[in-house]
Amino acid sequence: MKKQGGFTLVELVIVIVVTGIIAAIFAMQFGPSLQHYLAVGRRANLTHLADTALRRMVTEIRTAVPNSLRLLPMPSAKLSCLEMVPTSDGGRFRTGPDTQWDTANPATPSEPLDLRAPDAVFDVLTAFDNAPKAGDWVVIGNQNTADVYEGSDRAAIASIGSPPATGSSNKPLGQSRITLGAAKQFPYAYEGGRFNIVPDSLQAVTYMCKDAGVDAEGTGTGTLTRIAHYGFNASQACPVAGGTSAVVATKVRSCNFVYNPDQGATQQSGFAQLQLTLADHGEIVTLTVGAQVENLP
Repeated sequence: MKKQGGFTLVELVIVIVVTGIIAAIFAMQFGPSLQHYLAVGRRANLTHLADTALRRMVTEIRTAVPNSLRLLPMPSAKLSCLEMVPTSDGGRFRTGPDTQWDTANPATPSEPLDLRAPDAVFDVLTAFDNAPKAGDWVVIGNQNTADVYEGSDRAAIASIGSPPATGSSNKPLGQSRITLGAAKQFPYAYEGGRFNIVPDSLQAVTYMCKDAGVDAEGTGTGTLTRIAHYGFNASQACPVAGGTSAVVATKVRSCNFVYNPDQGATQQSGFAQLQLTLADHGEIVTLTVGAQVENLP
C-alpha cells in the first residue's frame, strides 16, 4: 500500500506560530506608517473641505450689496449665522436727461432715474455680464444695513428692454432700459449713480453653523449650511427657517464669524474674518480667512 504524504498536527501548529510572528513583525513595522498615511489623508480632506467652504463664503461676501452683511443674534454657543444679500450684477443708471435727443425725439425721450419722486423706468448706461430677469431686484443707495432688508431702497424688476437708438450715429441712449413693477422713490440724497442686481432665486442668504462640537471619536459634529431664498426680513433670527438649504461643510468642530463694518479711514469698507475648524477621528484642521467688504453704494 502506497504511503500518503501530509502534515502532522505539530508541524501545522509550528507554521501557524511562525506566520503569526511574521505578521506581528510586519504590523509593528508598517502599522504606524499606515496610520500616518490615513491621518495625512484625513487632514488633506479636511483642508479641502474647509478651503472650499470659506472660498464660497468670501466670494459672496465680496459681491454682496454694500452694507448688507450682518451677524444674526445667536441663541447658543453652538449656533452662529452670517447673513448677506448677494448680487449677480450691477451698473450705472442715467442720472439726467439727454436733452439733445429729447428735443429731437419728444415721443421717445431718454429715461433718467428721478430720485426726487417715485419713478418706474430708467436707462442703464453700462452692459450686463449677467443680465437680470423679471422678478429680480434693483437695489440703489443702500447706506444702512436694515434698508435693503426692509425694502426702502429695493424694487422688483418687471421687464428689461432696449432704449431707442440716437439717430444717424446710432449712439444708444443706454445699454438697456429697466421697468420696475411699481414706481419707487429711492434715497434722494444718493449721488453715486450705481445700482445692484439681486437675483430673486437667492434673495437674502445666510451661512449657518449649527451643532458645532466633537464626538467621542474626535470627529466634528456640526454642519455649515447655506440657506437662500427665504425672503428679506428686517428682523432675522438664527437659526433661519424656510428657504432652500445646501450643506457646505460637515465634521465642523467650531465656527467663528467676525464682521466689523467700520474699517478704514473713510468708514466705507468693512472687514470680515471667517474661521472654520473641522475634525475627523482626532485630526483637526483650522483655516482662517479675511475679506475686505466694499460698503460704498
